[in-house]
Amino acid sequence: MKRRDFLKGAPGAVAAGTVAAAGVAMPAIAQSSPAIKWRMTSSFPKPLDALFGNAEMFAKFVGEATDGQFQIQCFGPGEIVPALQALDAAQNGTVECAHTPIYFYTGKETALAFGTGVPFSFNSRLQYAWLLNGGGNALMDEALAKFNVVGFPCGQSGTQMGGWFRKEINTPDDWKGLKFRIGGLGGDVLARLGVVPQQIAGGDIYPALERGTIDAAEFVSPYDDEKLGFAKVAKYYYAPGFWEGGAMLHMVVNRDKWNALPKHYQAIMRQAADASTNWMLAKYDAFNGPALKRLIGTGTELRFFPNAVLDSAWNAAHELYGEMAAKNPLFKKALESMIAFRTENYLWWQVNEYAFDTLMIRNRTKV
Repeated sequence: MKRRDFLKGAPGAVAAGTVAAAGVAMPAIAQSSPAIKWRMTSSFPKPLDALFGNAEMFAKFVGEATDGQFQIQCFGPGEIVPALQALDAAQNGTVECAHTPIYFYTGKETALAFGTGVPFSFNSRLQYAWLLNGGGNALMDEALAKFNVVGFPCGQSGTQMGGWFRKEINTPDDWKGLKFRIGGLGGDVLARLGVVPQQIAGGDIYPALERGTIDAAEFVSPYDDEKLGFAKVAKYYYAPGFWEGGAMLHMVVNRDKWNALPKHYQAIMRQAADASTNWMLAKYDAFNGPALKRLIGTGTELRFFPNAVLDSAWNAAHELYGEMAAKNPLFKKALESMIAFRTENYLWWQVNEYAFDTLMIRNRTKV
């Protein structure tokens, strides 16, 4: 009878227990996946659907992976801060995170140049490989720690073009006196050859080139350069951008905000960055070729930097690196790491990847 009395009371007891359990479990679940809204500033104009689009894809992936619990709103340059102040905004908490190439900030810390890529360093795949598997990320963590941010790769352009010029570059002397929009250490290298480097945000390049404030400009690739209209104000389009063989973008996150995130949200952000990096590089690989054809079809003249120009730049770059390494131990560590990785892995590239690419280029017109 006592057992039957117990069973009669069981539904109520179970229901009460369920409610009690729910009262304990539901807040725990909610706390583990809290609703969070962040703001991200990008260094790239909104019309550039590969560059700014990379930031949007990152935010989309984060939102989808968290069932909309973690939402990141993307802002373009000037909506919160100017393009070249993205790192500062994340550092001081104006925004929670920023999407930017960290070589924009070599004036603060020269070693940051290696996070995006320095002249004559890596192509896109080897830049990513060095960061993930060659010690590059650890070195960039050390550099970024000075600015109260955590950073990780988020976007890759592939090898960039050498830029738009009103006159041909046939010898190293043709650099002299040229006011050239160029970012990162590429400008410091070319300054040794007589260039007057100008660091100008992407959205401001066209008017500067049109007005003659600058004589030449590099940005990214045919796909972006076509959108920005550079062909209307400069005739010669040079390749390759030897200063950006595989330029990597970064997501930089305010350290305090990062530390406050649940661990699985941190993991989701890193995975979203990897996914959006692959998305961006695939987009450029698919659309740069057709864009270049269209540019040439409307009068752009494609040129390649002569070997004498490239050799003089190589020598100037490595002279500069030696001087910078003598002044900054962290730059020296990054330089030595980059050179060792470059020496080892371009040997493999020459044996296999380059050999295959050469074969395919030679046979590309065969049926």
